[in-house]
Amino acid sequence: MARRPLPRILSNGSAQIARSRELARTAADSATDVLHPLITITRGLRRLASAGRRRWADTPKDKRGPLLFLVASVVLVVALVPYGPLLAVIVLMAAAAWHGRDHTPPAPEGPDESQMQRLQSLYEALVPYFSTAEDPAPLFAHGGDWEKAFPAHEFDGAGRITHLVVRYPAYFTDGEADSRARIEQLLTAKSGRGREYRFEWDEEGNQLTIGVLAPLPTDIAAQRFVTAPGETVLGFTDPTHVHRTLPLTHGTEQRDVPPVVWRTGIRSTEPNLLVMGQPGSGTSTLLRSIALQALQYGDVLIVEGGGTGEYACLTGRDGVLAVECGLTGTLASLEWAAQETERRLIAANHARQSGHPAPDDTRRPLWIILDRPSAFAHLAAADGRQDPQSLLQVPLRHGRAAHVTVVVADQFDSADTLSDAVRQHTRARVVLGPATAAQLEAVLGAPPHTTPIAQVPPGRGYARLGSGPVHRLQVPATPDPYDDATSDTDRQAVLALLPPRTTPADAVQTVATEAVVEAAVAETS
Repeated sequence: MARRPLPRILSNGSAQIARSRELARTAADSATDVLHPLITITRGLRRLASAGRRRWADTPKDKRGPLLFLVASVVLVVALVPYGPLLAVIVLMAAAAWHGRDHTPPAPEGPDESQMQRLQSLYEALVPYFSTAEDPAPLFAHGGDWEKAFPAHEFDGAGRITHLVVRYPAYFTDGEADSRARIEQLLTAKSGRGREYRFEWDEEGNQLTIGVLAPLPTDIAAQRFVTAPGETVLGFTDPTHVHRTLPLTHGTEQRDVPPVVWRTGIRSTEPNLLVMGQPGSGTSTLLRSIALQALQYGDVLIVEGGGTGEYACLTGRDGVLAVECGLTGTLASLEWAAQETERRLIAANHARQSGHPAPDDTRRPLWIILDRPSAFAHLAAADGRQDPQSLLQVPLRHGRAAHVTVVVADQFDSADTLSDAVRQHTRARVVLGPATAAQLEAVLGAPPHTTPIAQVPPGRGYARLGSGPVHRLQVPATPDPYDDATSDTDRQAVLALLPPRTTPADAVQTVATEAVVEAAVAETS
């Protein structure tokens, strides 16, 4: 059946509605301007009537008779005097206009004294960077006027700058990263530390716009996200840099939050992910969140180098092939993953040569998640075995065509032990926790447009997918449900996302023990 075109009201109705609202707003403003004298007089008459009622209520009952006689006498005299009623109406309208005027003090135009002092000090601090002795008419000079250099500025309730536009001379080297970094560091120090600033350089117009970014929400718990197969939510970012939102449930409330979506699959340009961070920055939380999302459509193989049991809740679950914590099991599992990748490639190639679609067992996504694989490098070297990272070359290089995705997470102090294959074939990058500008640029490949801060909550960092922009990132709270420090709300949220547990024939006792532990945790919650 041919598709029927949408009605015109649905195709371009939003533009017509916006235009109608603008016209209605303009007409209302014009009517208010025209009727402003009448509105003022009406308000004054109402205030005079209220004052008269209060005066009558405050007058004692024994004096109300003489007061009525006095008012009647005045009315009679006014009626008998030539042009008396007209003069009385004019006096009444004048009194109503006087009492009906707006007594609200007008908002101060421009900054106050303290804000002017702050802007002047900021102007003086920029003089050495934006001025030269050869400039005949310098825009920045000691004791100069800051109003020409700062055409727009906004302050918060505490008197700190929240928005600022800086004009700078054309000879400033705004194309050099070092020159920009010096200006950004100075503006961050003078505008107030402990906040994240976004700098937008307009090289064409010789303007720099500084804005203060609001903190990202940290109360988003793990849940089912509305995504398509092959889409993984890494976290959430600012609403101005992402053209998509996801409906989320927070307690009894629902809200739309812009996500950072990582797309995997056969047409993905960033099929593998590298996560770097400091201890306690939330890298394991991100990997748990990715594993829970991947189990909806595929199988997961987890390798934990830390040995802390962060993924014990996934052991024996449907779709979880293995959770390896030892060197021997890790080598065996990764060797199987490499052979499975080769098998899928050969099967898919034979199917294409025969003109048939790829087999179903080659299209089910396979996720290889490694948390701190560098911890096995020292053990493998001590035992004379190969580094487990060497077994990742085939999944990293050819995994996209075989629906195999590799996720690696490690710490900054072990970054030198990452193999070349991991560095070269992980084009999706995430940095969590406090990090210097040099560390961010080394991992992400580009500096962020915001200033990193020293104190950040767990799961807070930056993400960059391929050659795209650098996004601020807040990972959804996905803690270990077996951890005693986990709150009941977060524990139940993670347990609700876990797939059912499968019981192997040779591991009945182990699964029963874990079931008892999980039941005990549920009872305490």
